[in-house]
Amino acid sequence: MAGEWIDTIIGEQATLQRGIDITRAEQRSGTVPVISSGGVSSYHDTPAATGPGVILGRKGVVGSVYFVATDYWPHDTTLWVKDFHGNDRRFVYYFFKWMAPRIATMDVGSANPTLNRNHVHPIEIRWPPLPEQRAIAHILGTLDDKIELNRRMNETLEAMARALFKSWFVDFDPVRAKAEGRDPGLPKPLADLFPDSFEDSELGEIPKGWKPSNVGKHFNVTMGQSPPGSTYNELGDGLPFFQGRTDFGFRFPSRRVFCTAPTRLAKAGDTLVSVRAPVGDVNIAIEPCAIGRGVAAVRHLSGCGSFTYHAMHNLGEHFCKFEGEGTVFGSINKADFERLPFVAPPQAVLDCFERIASPIDDRVESNEGESRSLAALRYALLPKLISGEIRVSDASSRMLEAT
Repeated sequence: MAGEWIDTIIGEQATLQRGIDITRAEQRSGTVPVISSGGVSSYHDTPAATGPGVILGRKGVVGSVYFVATDYWPHDTTLWVKDFHGNDRRFVYYFFKWMAPRIATMDVGSANPTLNRNHVHPIEIRWPPLPEQRAIAHILGTLDDKIELNRRMNETLEAMARALFKSWFVDFDPVRAKAEGRDPGLPKPLADLFPDSFEDSELGEIPKGWKPSNVGKHFNVTMGQSPPGSTYNELGDGLPFFQGRTDFGFRFPSRRVFCTAPTRLAKAGDTLVSVRAPVGDVNIAIEPCAIGRGVAAVRHLSGCGSFTYHAMHNLGEHFCKFEGEGTVFGSINKADFERLPFVAPPQAVLDCFERIASPIDDRVESNEGESRSLAALRYALLPKLISGEIRVSDASSRMLEAT
């Protein structure tokens, strides 16, 4: 099958066109994504291109590549594939993902990075026949589809756990139901843990018997400290090192360097909170790690990790007050962090929440781990498949072994 590949140029297989300018003022409310060089930037009511489509960053973020399944509007900061010349559209997307590092070096802008399509079209390439394109796109697409399914599942699980936390510890729904003579909708042993009335406190109305308090009395807070820059590396030597919000992803850190001489540590399961620019973003340490001065590690004194994570999320409005602190950007110090208000529930209620939420959080972590493994496999297969270095049958075997 490799013998059927042809020598060609990009422009003969995928004709690029400069995107169409549209200002925010010109946009009308709708569901059509407006794709800029940084991804979906807004929505409009009218498409300018028919999906599925492939879009490249032209100005600002040169080297970005996006696939959109629906009709869309390619912004002026992009190049979009106007003519696929009969090729498989998803294969074309993966081809440009493979080319992205090279495209990123083709900056012709003097101040703002800019990509010229006339520099892309003449690039000489090897190109597979349509059946091979479809097979390659299927393999890589299957991996991406599973990663996307895990992402959506994790968002649903996250919403479930947050809703439960809000119901019990923010809105006090079981207490309110009992106070109004309604069924709280919980098993009796669990319902019995909640009081049937409220009382006034310096933090407002709280369930009777619960304690108005602060973070420092109920959580261990470890503020990060950055080690010497000479101890950083990207080779995997030492512990993963997280410096701030830019390292955070959905629930778990997504970008990392490593440190051979860490000064402050977080344990696996600790909640990581950004304490500088911006303040209050939250992740979970998926493994023992080092933390820099832009991060704090937090854990409830009882060790309840799931409760800690959701409790830190709930402090968002209090963290926001520190966005204007500091000489250049927002920051919060340990004393102010520990003074943040916290309504302390009885340990029995906290333990019940942990028993319910912890399996949900474990499933999220499992899905995240699977997605990272799949992404690593996709990263390894992409250049070999697109270049023809390995056959589709070999890639399929590797995928089966991984999944």
